[in-house]
Amino acid sequence: MTMPIYNGGQNICGASIGVLCLESYFPKPPGHIKNPSSLPFPVLYEMIDGVTVPNLLNNPSPELLAPFIEGAKRLEAEGVRAITGSCGFLALFQKELAAAVSVPVFASSLIQVPLAFHMTGANAPVGVLTADASALTPRHFEGVGATGVPVAVKGLEDTTEFAEVILRNTRTRMDTDLIETEVLNAARNLVLEAPDIRSLVLECTDLPPYASRLQEELLLPVFDLTTLAQMAHAVTTRAQYSGLMPWQR
Repeated sequence: MTMPIYNGGQNICGASIGVLCLESYFPKPPGHIKNPSSLPFPVLYEMIDGVTVPNLLNNPSPELLAPFIEGAKRLEAEGVRAITGSCGFLALFQKELAAAVSVPVFASSLIQVPLAFHMTGANAPVGVLTADASALTPRHFEGVGATGVPVAVKGLEDTTEFAEVILRNTRTRMDTDLIETEVLNAARNLVLEAPDIRSLVLECTDLPPYASRLQEELLLPVFDLTTLAQMAHAVTTRAQYSGLMPWQR
């Protein structure tokens, strides 16, 4: 189901990025890919009915792939220039989704793990903050070409608010201040366990709202799905250079 940001689900606003969305109803603060204010360009959303965060994390069966491929094809037919997802665990399906359509696909923010590694000297592990470290497997990193990149992973599965609302889907009401505290505490513990990390990749799409606070706390480059979406938008919607300085336009 294409989300009705555009009348009738049609890409009448010229959205360049399409998002394959898991079904969830908890709040999406600014910074979340499903909050339209998070990006400086229009986005087209395609809801994958019946697929929730617990489904994808705890039972990532091959049967889940088909509805995502169908959704990607619908987004391509609407005219988007590139396609992403609303959960980093879609890394499992990166290769299949990219092969199913003719537009670029960046299913997971984890695609940035090799980039973060090489940008910071290729001599230190990449920190990965994830929704659930126990569910994040080598197959996820393999899916996005990150096999062999050293990583230090920290999850939020042992939290209270984040785990209850997002991982277990027990309610839709959410205390974002409490979640921010839980996210910062997890990041602090990650640095204590792996003090040599030189970058941080946020696997989970629910974490970018706290990216600024994380950077203030850790003083590291922070990669997430919104940084990746902005790059994908830039490389698929190139414009002529005007030769004018910004204040002359």
